[in-house]
Amino acid sequence: MNNLKPLLEPFQLNSEIRLKNRIVMAPMTRNMANNDLSPTQDMATYYQRRANAGLIITEGTIIRPDGRGYSNVPAIYTKEHIRGWQKVTDAVHSRAGHIFLQIWHVGRVSHPYYLDGELPVSASATTMTGKLRRSEDLSYGKTRQLELSEMPALITSFATAAANAINAGFDGVEIHGANGYLIDQFLHYHTNQRTDKYGTSPENMARFALEVVKACGERIGYQRVGIRLSPGGYLNEIIGDPRDAEVFAYLLEQLNQLPIAYVHTGNFDDTVKFPELGDKTMTQFIRQHYHGTLIACGGYNPAEVATNLSESDYDLVAIGRPFIANPDLIEKLQKNESIRSYEANMLETLY
Repeated sequence: MNNLKPLLEPFQLNSEIRLKNRIVMAPMTRNMANNDLSPTQDMATYYQRRANAGLIITEGTIIRPDGRGYSNVPAIYTKEHIRGWQKVTDAVHSRAGHIFLQIWHVGRVSHPYYLDGELPVSASATTMTGKLRRSEDLSYGKTRQLELSEMPALITSFATAAANAINAGFDGVEIHGANGYLIDQFLHYHTNQRTDKYGTSPENMARFALEVVKACGERIGYQRVGIRLSPGGYLNEIIGDPRDAEVFAYLLEQLNQLPIAYVHTGNFDDTVKFPELGDKTMTQFIRQHYHGTLIACGGYNPAEVATNLSESDYDLVAIGRPFIANPDLIEKLQKNESIRSYEANMLETLY
């Protein structure tokens, strides 16, 4: 138990939010929303059971209709969506928990099936080749490049989603800028082949992400805004490029100038070292360039985290699958009880 003490101590996230501990419930797509993409009562109960986490970050939540790439993922652009999420935040706050909404646009990781027959949008016109995850029948394909004229409305959609989240009772939002989705597509040379003010240089390629952060920060307050980033190319057919490191270094240096809540590593296995990042893990690379609160994520075991916390390799740690298997994970850690192992069939229901 003593080696877990740093992990279970409170953490001051900002001037208004003091977390109960340094364990974050990672965002995990569950595909359990209603057909109109509004949250269900089961989702409220699911998050309420995990309210003893220092911070809950919800599953990715769509900011507008063309941001969708999966079935029954929640959204945050209608009154019904806001009302549904209010039930979730009320449930979490009833147990003195803190919860951020992850706001999401998948970009090219979609299919016309979800978009009324329209092509998915992205930083550039590209082609994906694999099968859609969580769908047996659909394959990815061509993507349409976003026009410059479309960018202001898209950025506003992120800010509106952030405002809707606050109206729904959330303590803040996490901008999903990771894992090969739309914002991440602007940050990698493999998917950003633009020659205008959003491409060709680190300053231009980081522009969209920074504009989204600033729009959300100005709308709801910077201390209520976090962002998740994947400096290494590893998911959704993004291939890493040695030049990507310059883009992310510039982005992180600019984020140092903004009083945001945190940066969060977007990775499934944070032991992997990426050649394009100088053979560093994603979290090591982010820590090298970013000086604010850093949430590490990627297969961490609570028992091995405390040393890295004390050495300031990161400030908080996000844990995913153990929370699915153990709604009472925090209580088990506090009591030094055994933790139930995750099994894939646990994804079939919300508990």
